[in-house]
Amino acid sequence: MGVLNDETWLTLSEAAAYLDVHPTTIRRWANNGDLPVLVTPGGHRRFATADLARFARERSAIRNVNGYAGLWATKALANSRQELMASNKQNWLTYFDEEGRTRNRQLGQRLMGLTLQYLSSEASEEQGEAILEEARRIGRQYAENSIRQGLPLRATLEASMFFRDSLIETALQLPESANIRPETNVRLMRRVNALLNAVHLAVADVYDGMEAGHP
Repeated sequence: MGVLNDETWLTLSEAAAYLDVHPTTIRRWANNGDLPVLVTPGGHRRFATADLARFARERSAIRNVNGYAGLWATKALANSRQELMASNKQNWLTYFDEEGRTRNRQLGQRLMGLTLQYLSSEASEEQGEAILEEARRIGRQYAENSIRQGLPLRATLEASMFFRDSLIETALQLPESANIRPETNVRLMRRVNALLNAVHLAVADVYDGMEAGHP
């Protein structure tokens, strides 16, 4: 998180009240990298209301996802945040200014929520297609943001594959760490794959349209 700006910032106790948990819980989430935190020059923790709202939505979505998918979602969210925090040297990050990174974070949050929705129930064919169409919309918006920031297609796909790899890696590790049956894992990975394929193809379509002179 960067310097203070027009965002609304809360103290540790105010953040705890916002999420209706004990301040010790907020401190633990922040220390684990689950909840973004800014430390002031005086050593005080500050939490952005946008981050708290996003965190609350993620927790709510996870509670609505049962069993194995819920376990995957919990680990995937933590892994993707931690890996992104450690990815400052990724080449594609150098293209984005702060506004571009913020826009990408918002798209990533929407995509994770959509993934949870896709996994939370056995959607009908019509419902499943509606979810995939929303994934395509996110992909198009992500590509448009990347083009505004001057990213070539390769760098844009590297960035989206970084997110994808984080989700898939979580699924690959779960059978060993959580005693999950391999066939159950395969089913979940196929659904995640279908959703992310829709995103990647939408990204490619936007770049193809730009090259053809139809942005």
